Amino acid sequence: MDPSIRRTLIVLVLLVALIFGVVVGRQLIAPETAEPEPAPLLTHLNTYVYEEPRPLADFELKNEEGEAATPEDLQGRWTFAFLGYTNCPDVCPATMAMLRRTDKLIPDVLPQPDYLLISADPERDTPEKMKEYLNFFGDDFHGLTGDVKEVRALAKSLNAVFVERVLEDGMVMVDHSAHLALLDPRGRMIAVLQPPHEPESIAEAFERIYQWAKSREMTAPQTGG
Repeated sequence: MDPSIRRTLIVLVLLVALIFGVVVGRQLIAPETAEPEPAPLLTHLNTYVYEEPRPLADFELKNEEGEAATPEDLQGRWTFAFLGYTNCPDVCPATMAMLRRTDKLIPDVLPQPDYLLISADPERDTPEKMKEYLNFFGDDFHGLTGDVKEVRALAKSLNAVFVERVLEDGMVMVDHSAHLALLDPRGRMIAVLQPPHEPESIAEAFERIYQWAKSREMTAPQTGG
């Protein structure tokens, strides 16, 4: 064989071996990119989890202390939000009591959520009245009230509605959605929990959703400067 051809073949073989080695080396040392884990199926717990959490409507309301409250105030912690009002004769007090029992079932190793009552009767639910009502259930219970249009827009972003009606005896009643909305620490709706509500089911759903959200954060691509 001609020496020049032999040298050329040797160079080609070495080049192919080098390329192959680089490819294999990259595969061995490069971290695998994990696919995001899909949202857990929790229909047996009457819960729907969003693959991508939904932002809330912008709002400026008042909390039970009479202080201005905006979406930024919902960041930094997990929150169960729901519509209700202090004069509600049945659904609301039952929901509040149920959430108080739920709170005792959530393990200490998990973040301890807040519980947010958004008034469906803001014209009568003053901050003072809401504070008196909420104090009965615990320190983790908070409220929002204020302009009815602002409340309605916030409720809509939580897939909730409310309608006021006056009975024949003049009593004012408010028909409102009864589901719970779970907000993540960025103040976004990550799940909806439909009635009937059981403390054990809600506590289990919260733990499952928290663990899923945590795993997604760990597999999310890192960006930064």
